[in-house]
Amino acid sequence: MENASLVDEYGYVKDGKVFLKGYLNYEDRQIGEVKRTEQEALDYFKNRFIIAENKVSQLEKDIEEAQNKGSYLTKLVQLRKKLLGFDALGDFPPLLDRLDEQEKLLADLITVNQLKNLEIKRALIAEAEAVVDSTEWRETADVLQEIKTKWIKTGPVDKAADAEVEGRFQELLDGFFTRRREFFNEQNKVIQERLDKYDELIRLAFRANRLGDLDAAFQEVRKLNNAWKVVGEVPIKKSGKLYKQFKKATTMFYAKYNDAKGIVIVPKIDPRIEAQMKMAEEVERLAKSSDIFAAAERAKVLLNSWKEIRVPFKLQDKVVNERFRAACDKIFELSYLGRVLTRKYPAFELKSQSEQIRTKIREMEYLVKREKNDLQFALQDADGLDPNKDEDKQILNKINTQRRKIAMKETILRELQKELETAGY
Repeated sequence: MENASLVDEYGYVKDGKVFLKGYLNYEDRQIGEVKRTEQEALDYFKNRFIIAENKVSQLEKDIEEAQNKGSYLTKLVQLRKKLLGFDALGDFPPLLDRLDEQEKLLADLITVNQLKNLEIKRALIAEAEAVVDSTEWRETADVLQEIKTKWIKTGPVDKAADAEVEGRFQELLDGFFTRRREFFNEQNKVIQERLDKYDELIRLAFRANRLGDLDAAFQEVRKLNNAWKVVGEVPIKKSGKLYKQFKKATTMFYAKYNDAKGIVIVPKIDPRIEAQMKMAEEVERLAKSSDIFAAAERAKVLLNSWKEIRVPFKLQDKVVNERFRAACDKIFELSYLGRVLTRKYPAFELKSQSEQIRTKIREMEYLVKREKNDLQFALQDADGLDPNKDEDKQILNKINTQRRKIAMKETILRELQKELETAGY
């Protein structure tokens, strides 16, 4: 500061250069040069000190308002470093003291949080230890994934304990997933062995078709059937294709064997399907009955009986199902038409045969037109319905029922028109 031409409380000008007086353990430091006058230079750098004060005040405010205060420690360290090299004239020690105070606050909070995080991570380790030995692979993997997600969301712990907890947690995860991988590798090996065995049985089954001795081949096919049953499970997509090939080979052989031996195979019908076939035949007869009202009452009884027969989906006969439903629909539509005629035409039976048919055609045409209009309105409201939602599914089922009823009415209408033409009226 010797030979200084202008001296201020916190700095001075010497040889056209502006210096900040040393403080704490820091020596005097040049912070700028005189551009115009020495006093203007000093005033400029004193005003710059306001920037430093504002930065410290803003950081204090941010820390006070923040939920995760510990995240501001790095910003604080960076700000202190900037202050020590900041070009301004002012009282820096109080600003540094304020930063020291904030740093102590943050350090205490971080220590508390790290202890809390350590407690949480040790609890998560205990949760993982409780399940890692399980062989419920999918469920356990899901649980461990949830635990890992919680682990990731938990903040850091003290460096002294970090290696221990991180290592233990990773050890548990690696141990489980290694065991799971080894298990499925072994399972895949077993499945491949089974697939190879199935392929071999299929090959032998086709070979049996080429054997000259049918009786020996018959015994061979029986052995192959028994062997097929004990091979074991494989993925369902593959098992279906394999069984289809095996069934093809054995069916070919039995057809050849039965033909050579003169054996006639009468296919067995499931008693439930047989009962449904009889019900379908009866309801088809009822659809031709002259007393359609009595037929409708009987059809209701048969419909309830049909629902009581529980046939597995794979065993159901679609043709029989369609026959029964179509016949019931026809009966109920004819019964409805009959009620309309009885209500609107008390003397209907006194009409001639041709006039009766024409009246039926007129009424049925009106019913078809009316129901088509109703269906059109229903379809307008059906846009965007999701068949996977129960409420929407009910609406869509109702629309399908409307379509089916219209289709049956149109069928009856065509039959009436054909009857009229055939009679030559």
